[in-house]
Amino acid sequence: MAIDEKHETLSHITLLTSHSRLTPKVFAHAWPGNGTELDPFRIEFLPDEPGNPMAFPTWKKWVLTVIMAVGTFSVTSSSTTFSGAIPQIEESFDVAKVVATLAVSLFVAGFIIGPMAWSPLSELYGRQYIYLLTFGMGTLFGGASLACSDNLAGLLVLRFLSGAFAGACVNNSAGVIADMFPARERGLALTIYCSAPFMGPTVGPLVSGFLASSTGWFWCDVLTVCLVATMFLVGVLLVPETYGPRLLICRARSMTKSTGKVYRSKVEAEKGSRPARVVFREAMVRPWILLATEPIVLLIAVYASIIYGILFLALAAFPIVFGGVHGWSQGISGLSFLGVIVGQVGAVFFYLWLDVRYKRVAAQWGGMAPAEERLPPALIGAPILTIGLFIFAWTTYASVHWIAPIIGASLFGFGQVLLFISMMNYTVDSYTIFAASALAANAILRSLFGAAFPLFTPVMYAKLGPQWASSIPAFLSLACTPLPFLFRRYGKAIRDKCKYSAESQRIWTAMMSAQRAVRAEGSSVESSMDELTSVGATGEKGAERV
Repeated sequence: MAIDEKHETLSHITLLTSHSRLTPKVFAHAWPGNGTELDPFRIEFLPDEPGNPMAFPTWKKWVLTVIMAVGTFSVTSSSTTFSGAIPQIEESFDVAKVVATLAVSLFVAGFIIGPMAWSPLSELYGRQYIYLLTFGMGTLFGGASLACSDNLAGLLVLRFLSGAFAGACVNNSAGVIADMFPARERGLALTIYCSAPFMGPTVGPLVSGFLASSTGWFWCDVLTVCLVATMFLVGVLLVPETYGPRLLICRARSMTKSTGKVYRSKVEAEKGSRPARVVFREAMVRPWILLATEPIVLLIAVYASIIYGILFLALAAFPIVFGGVHGWSQGISGLSFLGVIVGQVGAVFFYLWLDVRYKRVAAQWGGMAPAEERLPPALIGAPILTIGLFIFAWTTYASVHWIAPIIGASLFGFGQVLLFISMMNYTVDSYTIFAASALAANAILRSLFGAAFPLFTPVMYAKLGPQWASSIPAFLSLACTPLPFLFRRYGKAIRDKCKYSAESQRIWTAMMSAQRAVRAEGSSVESSMDELTSVGATGEKGAERV
């Protein structure tokens, strides 16, 4: 193991291949306990030790953040790459448009597997193994789909499997960011990551329209396989394990084996490890419990799902409007998504500007402002999104210049990203230690809407015409527009009356009070508390520990 004892550093190869990350200081440290089964040595990360993901150099944290964001972007853009090739799939297999659209919908439906399988598995076995397994299998199934150029059923099944595996990155990337950044420093990293699930689907048709019209749908499939395979190779070369509890468990086992004394991670020794069946039961059941019993989780999930569904509805609507009404070619029609992308990019920068206000408010509250202080971006985004959809709907006449619906689409993209980031942060702050289940519920419902909306869009536009068909999602958005304002006014009262939200706030408050008390006494426990809060937000062990 390459260790620089003077400066206490670990080589990149060691970080990639070793989950124990032992250094002389770790061995030499006087750990509490007697090294027996009844009283094991209880280990945790030492301050600023190189094996602790929280202590990674800033540049390494940002490299990994960008990898997670690009990985999510590559998967979500792969989900929509086939949308630009729908005419070629129809012609090649002699099927209806709705059947050809399944190439998009089934890939997105595969994302549902992530919150229920890959998230708990990453808690048991770590982020790195799940990243490599899922991108590796996604590449394998994607590569196998290349052999189905004359078998639509096989192509659709393999698209679903590829999405089910590669889609793990969409759900687990936020956990990687939480592993490395303390809560007070995550804002920018999570903003960049949260924009990827929405920007990716808009880039797919922009590229595939030209590719499919010139070379056929097969090369769109090749492109998606190359994207997923590239992220697999990047993972092999650059992505280390970042899940703190897993690293400490591996370290304890390694130290036990090499010394003959019994070592346990501090949390495992005090609270015990959770059996795999318990982890999976929570992952399978708790999201549905939260949807059924927590109004905030349900309403935010429905709102986010409608927004996500509208984005995928646009995959079928834009070719109808810009190709059918304005007479654009297949490739040029894909460029209409540039309007959405411009709005989304603008929203990211605008959110970062608004985040300065949140940090100021949080400082006034001692570092943790009320959850409702996360909502101002949503208060701006909700009406802008609805206005953009109505502008798009009623400027789709051939007599109206094409820039008008593009402006509407840009406003939609702007409001969409503001809403998503704001309401995801609101969910995390409202449910803290149960946030993983709350976000899983959101992701499951969102993927269902994203898979379903493109399937009925062609029929809806054929029956109602572009104006009224485009108005339906606008009216859905209008019905949801009051929600951020209601949460801003009544959110705390609702949270106080809801079981899981109230319990999470009680435990979180106790954790923060304990941390402040220890700091006041001059004890350095910041690294262990960062581990505790990170796991509570991403793996939901916080409740078990407390």
